[in-house]
Amino acid sequence: MTPGYVKLIENFPLPQVSLIRQSFDATKIDNIPAALAKILASPLTERVKPGMSIAITAGSRGIAQLVPLLGGIVAFVKSKGAHPFIVPSMGSHGGASDEGQIVTLNHLGVTEESVGCPIRSSMETVEVGVLDNGMSVRMDKLAHESDGIIVFNRIKPHSDFRAPIESGLVKMVAIGLGKQSGADNCHLWGFCNLSHLMTEMVKVKLTKSPFLFGIGSIENAYDQLKKLVIISPDRFFDEEPAHLQDAMRSIPRLPLGPMDQPLATGPLDVLVVDKVGKEYSGAGMDPNITGRPSSPALSGGPDIKRIAILDVTKKSGGNANGVGAADVITERLFEQFDRESVYMNCLTCGLLKPGALPMAMPSDKAAIQAAVKTCESTTPDAIRLLRIPNTLHLEYLYASEAMLDELAARPNVEILTKPTSMRFDVQGNFLDTWPE
Repeated sequence: MTPGYVKLIENFPLPQVSLIRQSFDATKIDNIPAALAKILASPLTERVKPGMSIAITAGSRGIAQLVPLLGGIVAFVKSKGAHPFIVPSMGSHGGASDEGQIVTLNHLGVTEESVGCPIRSSMETVEVGVLDNGMSVRMDKLAHESDGIIVFNRIKPHSDFRAPIESGLVKMVAIGLGKQSGADNCHLWGFCNLSHLMTEMVKVKLTKSPFLFGIGSIENAYDQLKKLVIISPDRFFDEEPAHLQDAMRSIPRLPLGPMDQPLATGPLDVLVVDKVGKEYSGAGMDPNITGRPSSPALSGGPDIKRIAILDVTKKSGGNANGVGAADVITERLFEQFDRESVYMNCLTCGLLKPGALPMAMPSDKAAIQAAVKTCESTTPDAIRLLRIPNTLHLEYLYASEAMLDELAARPNVEILTKPTSMRFDVQGNFLDTWPE
């Protein structure tokens, strides 16, 4: 039997949409092995000596060319006569368990076979210092007891705070290698204090644990590898801010507001997001794209009245962290919502909103109808709606007819199809697929 609330919206009209294509700066690395070999020729890598046990960090985020990059670093360490191992470095992610963090890496394609070395996972930490505020500085025990640590991570804007250093090598040392206990200690102080605390923690860790160097990756707006950098630990704080600014200029964005700004601005009635997932953003749905932060330490982005999320990726394993930033979801997503992983994530970082559950509707169509009906626009033909596959891949979008004139005036936008009705199957779920 159809619920009464669905009957209330089942005949509500939806705007017609056109497929559009955005173009961004496409600078990328074509020869990954050559680019990696170039930075590994740095004098910094002479710190790797024969016989050393080398811990290499691997986080829970989706990173372009993650497996080839990790595999290349592992092969290099072996070529120096040392013994590498991967240490999961993801705070509380993976359900804050040894096995869960290995499973998270497996979902990203990182296995002992794919990268060529053991993965040693443990949530055990050691205290390497205490800050002036009394906070214990925790460090992954396996990494701390190794002969050397290579920090590998993507440098990018954070989804919860703004600072000269956000997500990258410093955060990997502070939070990733702090495991659940270290991440929990830090996040208890709130995101407004996170930048300062990360700095102070890392200063302690760099003097107490055997860090050798860091390798950072920067991606373009197409989720492709744009740049690789190698940095000495004593230069992390000096060099990472410039790379963060490069990364900020390189992220994709919605086609709203001035094009010379890194973040979209301006009003939008409805945003439809096909999928959220950890491989797209640590927040599941990047607030730098949506303008829907969960933390008061983050600002900027568009003003969107209603957001509908339709699904969560398989790689996220039910960790639909971030759906609380939406206004409506599908029952399909609701049924996959894994409270264990989501709540662990939320309670560790100190933000409850990302784990909240919005109204759940039985189909894609019903979810979008609920968003459109309540977006405070009295004229369906004037609805400003965008549909995106996720918040990382924004080359192709569907845009409502009311937006086409303004989009046609943007030099980086091409309108590919005439306006047509959204196509759904008999269950009310999308038939339209995304271009490869």
